[in-house]
Amino acid sequence: MNLIGAILIVSSLALISACGDKEDSAARDQEVQKVLQEGMQKEKAMMEGMQKGVENVEKKLTDQKQDSKN
Repeated sequence: MNLIGAILIVSSLALISACGDKEDSAARDQEVQKVLQEGMQKEKAMMEGMQKGVENVEKKLTDQKQDSKN
């Protein structure tokens, strides 16, 4: 039941926002584009950080294996 209410609210907001003029729509589109780009940059940085972390763990494991052989 809550899902239906949420869908109705979102639909209503979409209809109300569609009634705005084109300048508002263009400004919103630019803001959305900016937010999406920032999100993608953050995700890319996070993925790079994770990759470096994996590389560091692999290096430590390799070093430990070499040390245990000696």
